[in-house]
Amino acid sequence: MFFKSIDKEVEKFRETEGAVLLDVRTPMEYSQGHIPGSINIPLQDIAAAETVIEDKETPIFVYCYSGARSGSAAGFLEKKGYCNVNNIGGIASYTGEVE
Repeated sequence: MFFKSIDKEVEKFRETEGAVLLDVRTPMEYSQGHIPGSINIPLQDIAAAETVIEDKETPIFVYCYSGARSGSAAGFLEKKGYCNVNNIGGIASYTGEVE
């Protein structure tokens, strides 16, 4: 599976009005370092995204550690009717700032 550069995709997220950066790792992983501006909804709780992101047109940029969980989350969100979902891969290859 080939991913676009997560760095470029995070830049695209920042340039996209109303976009959501979604981290689907566990709360423990998230607390150890995440991309600024991201929200954490673990993959096992991804159904909760519908209560957080109500507009199905919202641009969503999804990441995890390596890109596998974000791929699963993106597929789930698309099945739920979200039409602008981007799996941007894993934070493991991210070179930008983390908090």
